[in-house]
Amino acid sequence: MSTRTTSSAAAHAARPDQAGRGGGRSARRRARELALQGLYQWLIGKQDLAAIESHLRESEGFDRADAAHLRQVLHGVIDGADDLRAEFGRFIDRGLTELSPVEHAILLIGSYELKHRAEIPYRVVINEAVELAKSFGGTEGFKYVNGVLDKLALQLRPQEAAKPSAVGSP
Repeated sequence: MSTRTTSSAAAHAARPDQAGRGGGRSARRRARELALQGLYQWLIGKQDLAAIESHLRESEGFDRADAAHLRQVLHGVIDGADDLRAEFGRFIDRGLTELSPVEHAILLIGSYELKHRAEIPYRVVINEAVELAKSFGGTEGFKYVNGVLDKLALQLRPQEAAKPSAVGSP
């Protein structure tokens, strides 16, 4: 029997950010999960960055994460949070305080990657954010995250996001 039993794992097998995979997840995905955890601590507990990083280094699976990506995302989001909120804030239908902390953190991560990590295709950024929301967010939160980041991608990466998809839309 295969160790990979979910269709989700198979669907992600051809992804460009699969280098350094461990435990069925890419190193970048694990970095995003840890960044989400750290940003949740920052948003809810108002912990400082050094304490958050220390806690994350002790987390299970830290050794399988892309540490450089984690550091860039965590520092980039915290340092640029106001700017990132202004970017995605144009596309939310409620106040920031009404967002769940998980959705808020995921929107910050996705906004950061769309704005500052042009080497990551926008579809990968959105898909990774949606997967985080499915795993850690509310029941329908992934739809909200998808809609907001899709609109933001059209603003931040108009040429890339406006290209027709090779696959027909559902």
